[in-house]
Amino acid sequence: MPTDLDPFRTLLSRIILVVMLFCFLTGILWLDRNGLKDQIDGEISFSDVIYFTMVTVTTVGYGDIVPVTTRARLIDALVVTPVRIFLWVIFLGTAYQLAFRQFTEVFRMAKLQRSLDQHVVICGFGHTGYSTVKELLAKGTNPDHILVIDPGEERVRIAGELGVVALRGDATQEGLLKFGAFLNEAKAVIIAAGRDDTNALILLTVRNLNSRCRVIVSAKEEENVKLFRQGGAQTIISPATYGGYMLAAAVDQQYLADYLEDFLTAGGKVNIQERTVEKQDVGKTASDLQPDVLLRVYRQGTIISPWEFQKSHRLEQGDVMLLFKPVSEDAPSA
Repeated sequence: MPTDLDPFRTLLSRIILVVMLFCFLTGILWLDRNGLKDQIDGEISFSDVIYFTMVTVTTVGYGDIVPVTTRARLIDALVVTPVRIFLWVIFLGTAYQLAFRQFTEVFRMAKLQRSLDQHVVICGFGHTGYSTVKELLAKGTNPDHILVIDPGEERVRIAGELGVVALRGDATQEGLLKFGAFLNEAKAVIIAAGRDDTNALILLTVRNLNSRCRVIVSAKEEENVKLFRQGGAQTIISPATYGGYMLAAAVDQQYLADYLEDFLTAGGKVNIQERTVEKQDVGKTASDLQPDVLLRVYRQGTIISPWEFQKSHRLEQGDVMLLFKPVSEDAPSA
């Protein structure tokens, strides 16, 4: 996951730059203080120079202290004025970034929230959540139909930069899920908060609000898979376990891990697609589906392997197929 600069760090760096420029101008004017005249007492003290620098930079200019020599006027024209313009650019840019842009982003998020329907809610935007969002976008999911919830301000900002709807908050809170994420209208919920205990609490909250949507949970410990399934999750993914499978496979098989990664990601040359049998598919055999390759058929809770299907089966209404589909060479890569 990228680690962009925190807005507060950006603000701090700009404040430091402004202070440095102010000190620079103060030093220049102090060295040329003989070219300045105080209209009140005729004496130029260090506090007078600080005061003159401030009112000059802010373009207030009361006229009580003025440059009277040619050199002082040149310094004001060629040094002070460009710095003053630069400082105003910094001020306006910071105001836009911290106020106007934030306001427009909040307005955009609120508008997107009101239009959410059949969307995907992702609880947690760590490394797993970030990879999930990137893959959903690569597969063609509309970013307006992806909603991310995370307690971290920086993570929420990064999610928003990807174009998805992003909310800062605790996904275990029923109110946030119901009224912020519009969970009742969600198509699926992906829970990847980074801790199994937090994931379990989010799962229970989600199931209490919406018993129909599909729930996918990321499990850190394999022993918690059964717990998540009992809690109502349809799919439980254990990244550590699957990673172990890939590592073990790579010991004796040079290309298997690379090939598995190829068809699991949107940017690969082959894809696996799950599709329900439609009317025009009824009665077809595996060879009728070419160039797609039939990998498996799910029929009323029974799994039919491709070898069994080739011998004595034809597609029926209600079957669910897993198809191995080649990606067209001229298709745009994700």
